[in-house]
Amino acid sequence: MTQFETSSHYFLKLNEVLQNTKVTDKESVGSSLNEGMQSAIGLILRVLHENQKVMIIGNGGSAAIASHVHNDLSKSVGVRALTFFEPPLLTALSNDLDYKLAFETQVNLWVEQRDLMIAISSSGKSENIIRAVKAAKSKGCDIITLSGFNEDNPLRRIGNINFYVPSEYYGFVETSHAALLHCLTDFATQEKLKHSLK
Repeated sequence: MTQFETSSHYFLKLNEVLQNTKVTDKESVGSSLNEGMQSAIGLILRVLHENQKVMIIGNGGSAAIASHVHNDLSKSVGVRALTFFEPPLLTALSNDLDYKLAFETQVNLWVEQRDLMIAISSSGKSENIIRAVKAAKSKGCDIITLSGFNEDNPLRRIGNINFYVPSEYYGFVETSHAALLHCLTDFATQEKLKHSLK
């Protein structure tokens, strides 16, 4: 457990972690946070203009972040977006098949080529997330991943754009993921409005 002296110390460390977020592409080539964010915004706007959809997945706290992003993408950006957390279906698939298959099964039901998946996992190792991402990739989707903890986590190696938060502390990783996704949706909204006014 990370120890903090004061709340100011906590927020200084959080800012340091967030500013040191590493971005890589599908070839594991690094880029700056600004470049990675611009690429991710471009994927969101591409989906919007092509009338495709965004699927957002995560477990636990990451599922809560995914639900928030779903709200912002739908309401503010105006993109078609969905999550896979509807309780009766999620529990039925988990019970009748296996939890590791619950998201993958829904990907196979809903995904279309050129859709976008945003996969959020603090560890980057959750099997249900990895399986869903691989299923989406096999059907021609672009992938944005957000992970933390171990730098060599498998999720970080399979997205088109991968945001890795260099911390093993859940609070920092999840808060950073939420901030990165807010930045993504805020800038996508800004770009959409800018073009709609022309």
